[in-house]
Amino acid sequence: MEVFFSLLSEPSLVAVAVTALCFLFALFSLPRRPRKLQCDSNGATPQMLDPSPVPPPSMRTGSSMMEELVPEITTHALSYLDYPSLCRLSMTNSLMRKAANDDNAWKALYHKDFTLEQDSITPTNGWKAYYAATRAIVNINTEFFNIVRDKSLPAMSRFWMNADYVKCIHASGELFSGYNAVMQSWQLVFNWEQGLNFQVRDVRARVLTDMAWVTMKTYVDMDTGPFNVTNVFEFHNGRWYMVHHHSSVMNGDVDHQIVHG
Repeated sequence: MEVFFSLLSEPSLVAVAVTALCFLFALFSLPRRPRKLQCDSNGATPQMLDPSPVPPPSMRTGSSMMEELVPEITTHALSYLDYPSLCRLSMTNSLMRKAANDDNAWKALYHKDFTLEQDSITPTNGWKAYYAATRAIVNINTEFFNIVRDKSLPAMSRFWMNADYVKCIHASGELFSGYNAVMQSWQLVFNWEQGLNFQVRDVRARVLTDMAWVTMKTYVDMDTGPFNVTNVFEFHNGRWYMVHHHSSVMNGDVDHQIVHG
């Protein structure tokens, strides 16, 4: 029994179960054609004649089970799926692809995985494309923090746009402007003997055509409060580059030897 409930906890199985229940409800709710009375040629007692069987809606119109459900129910069922599962569902057949590409399903998934702050926006290419773009930026932002943890100056130099307008403000408050100055600042950070171990929380991203920014909180010590961090990216030659980084202390003072949160 425990194994059974553990299987139901999987998002894909839960979605299938919900969809099946909705289908059964819709099936039993179909109107039934009344039986007709017909007399024989001699005027004898009328006989009950079974009407010709009424084909289910899916056979009458060529539609699928998903199309027979109320759109809100379909969206609710698909909301149990995660990003990879919804993508795999869209590759099964044309009917599942239509259901899995529904804009409302991707909007719900975006709100579940990212934020409700952007509920009022209307993405130009739909919520599926916007979800993919946001996930790409969040992954790139994660790559930035991995580079900081690894103290890799070559990786950091490739990560930034090589331009004179890039800016970097570390937690010390010092501003570095231009690509060369920014790289020198990261060299100072990586030369610092103390390890850069921190946690990233409350990540929020906004993506436009060729610009994106991510805000978050980073914790070096959970007892001293977070740093507010903003990263700005620019899309250039087919990839995203960092063009601005700003880290500032949210509460309390900071040792000026710490140049990054």
